[in-house]
Amino acid sequence: MIPQEPKASDVAEKLADGESLPQRSRHTARILTLAAIAALLGAGVYDGIHRRAVAAASLATATTQTAIPIVDVVHPHNDATDQELVLPGQTMAFTDTPIYARTSGYLKHWYFDIGAHVRQGQLLAQIETPELDAQLNQARADLETAQANARLAGITAQRTAGLLRTQSISTQERDNAAGAYTADQAIVASRQAEVARLQELQSYENVYAPFDGEITTRNTDVGDLINAGAGAPTTELFHMAATRTLRIFAAVPEIDSPAVHVGAAPTVTLDEYPGQMFQGHLMRSSGAINPVSRTLLVEVDVDNADGKLLPGAYAFVHFTLPGRTDSVTVPSNALLFRSEGLRVGVVRNGKVDLVPITIGRDYGDRVEVLSGVDASDQIIVNPSDSLMGGADVRLANEKSAGTA
Repeated sequence: MIPQEPKASDVAEKLADGESLPQRSRHTARILTLAAIAALLGAGVYDGIHRRAVAAASLATATTQTAIPIVDVVHPHNDATDQELVLPGQTMAFTDTPIYARTSGYLKHWYFDIGAHVRQGQLLAQIETPELDAQLNQARADLETAQANARLAGITAQRTAGLLRTQSISTQERDNAAGAYTADQAIVASRQAEVARLQELQSYENVYAPFDGEITTRNTDVGDLINAGAGAPTTELFHMAATRTLRIFAAVPEIDSPAVHVGAAPTVTLDEYPGQMFQGHLMRSSGAINPVSRTLLVEVDVDNADGKLLPGAYAFVHFTLPGRTDSVTVPSNALLFRSEGLRVGVVRNGKVDLVPITIGRDYGDRVEVLSGVDASDQIIVNPSDSLMGGADVRLANEKSAGTA
């Protein structure tokens, strides 16, 4: 078969197709280049957005962490030490009494002045009682008259009794004589009692010391008019005090009253004797809490045989209070004073728990806690007033109980 010659139109079409191949290749390259550039731009935008998102998340996390307060914590001390309870008081004489006259008159003489030490029964002063002496003389005369009348009435009663046996007088006369004798005997007894009363008053002309002690006041002098009794302050002749043993009354707070008992041996100090202690003995207590002051009144006696201590001096009584084994101590700056009561902040599982506590003794920089916390708790020190229960906190440090 003889091959046919190609047509001119076919040749022209092939030439045309051959000329467009380079143009298509360049167009495709441009498209790919643009696509690559777009992909790079998209990757850059995505990376920027992603980085901004990560940075924002990190900032939010850091802000949240920063918003959580940082607190310092300590552990409570698990043993409260012995404490010295110091209470003010005033020394008082063991016996302190004013001396009054029991009879009226004029002071004749006094024998002891202030500061004098006297023994029981010593004569302190003498009083002249002219009126009383006259009354006593009259009473004695009345007694003698009554005794004479009684003797006569007795003789008359005996005579009438004898005459009645001989029927010389009537029974009525005998009874009258016997009654008169009985009445005269009663008058004699009355006069004797009056004489004894006046003699007793006359014995009060001599004023004696009622006990061993010291004259602290003398309010009279020779020639003074003495009024009987203790009706007016000016009638006090002397004031005596027994200072061999001194009393000191102290008011123990109610919370410490169980640790203070009769038989304790507190020490006593005075400002005028710095560094010197005097041994005392707790002799008695009132046995009841004063509802006004919420204190227990106790009496401490101090031996003063050397007379070194003076009545009326300001003194301090030192009691030793044993520590409680079932209590702990926390710093004073850990306490929170809230309207609902005293609280401390305890960190538990990263959160604050406001725990109510009951405090005991105050040691100054720390206080004793009787209930609410134990030695294993983490107590927040220097808590802010805005601290709330349930809030998240972070621990800055954790000090030991000894450091606290």
